[in-house]
Amino acid sequence: MFKILVLCALIGIVLAQEEHHHYKDIDYYAIPHYEFKYSVKDPKHHDVHEQQEHRYGNKVKGEYSLHEPDGTIRIVKYEADKENGFNAVVERKGHAIHPQHYKTYKD
Repeated sequence: MFKILVLCALIGIVLAQEEHHHYKDIDYYAIPHYEFKYSVKDPKHHDVHEQQEHRYGNKVKGEYSLHEPDGTIRIVKYEADKENGFNAVVERKGHAIHPQHYKTYKD
């Protein structure tokens, strides 16, 4: 009986020990990289806009455009990086159309 108990204890000790794998940790740096684009064209709600952007390393470039309520189209082109920060160029196409205001009371 004692031999069986000792044998079970030894088997338990052997099974409980951690396996020692000698893996070398590999430390690497992956360059950040992504790209996306999308657009929305909903004439019922007058919602028309789009955007695209890509990044490689520490430099981000992109642009977006949208149809303003006054009928113009706003286009924004931008770049951002560690050295120069965020820089945007805004362009507006078309002529703004504003509704006429009428008096609703008598002078």
